[in-house]
Amino acid sequence: MADTAVIRPATEADRPALYEICLRTADNGSDASHLYSEPRLPGFIWAVPYQAVVPDFAFVLDAGAGPVGYVVAAPDTAAFADRLEREWWPDVRRLVGGLTPHTANDERVLALIRRPETKDPAMLADYPAHLHINLLPLFQSSGWGRRLVETELAALRAKGVPGLHLGVSAGNAKVIGFYEKLGFREIARPASIYMGMRL
Repeated sequence: MADTAVIRPATEADRPALYEICLRTADNGSDASHLYSEPRLPGFIWAVPYQAVVPDFAFVLDAGAGPVGYVVAAPDTAAFADRLEREWWPDVRRLVGGLTPHTANDERVLALIRRPETKDPAMLADYPAHLHINLLPLFQSSGWGRRLVETELAALRAKGVPGLHLGVSAGNAKVIGFYEKLGFREIARPASIYMGMRL
């Protein structure tokens, strides 16, 4: 199954799969279904808006029966945040407006939907793009993660993007090692670790 998978551009039809993959990997790569009372909550932030707003930088790994992983990016983080305020968050805020949080993760994500995270302008000057990548467990540690990131890097380079960053949990040593092998280096450490790469 993994040997016949292909990387392709994500489409609007892939959005249900993006929500599902994001949920099933939102606990440091493991299933987070038990952590959210509304299964789309993580995907509202870390997956689907990229396909909706900057679709040229959204790719999926398709194993034949649909996506089993994705990589998404925004080439200009500040401009992306502005577009989300106009084109994405108003509808999402209406959708979750009546949702009562039942878990700490519900509360955290609902707070981010109400007031999205802002990035340090100094970091964005050198690393304006950012990305998110997730693979279902069966496809993790299979080489597909590297290929997904390389696909995204090629798209960003073709756009002339000078650098990108991503956030990693300080306790996720395996993922930090994965990004280091790809050429990312730690560039900041506020609450989580930010890693960056010059393109």
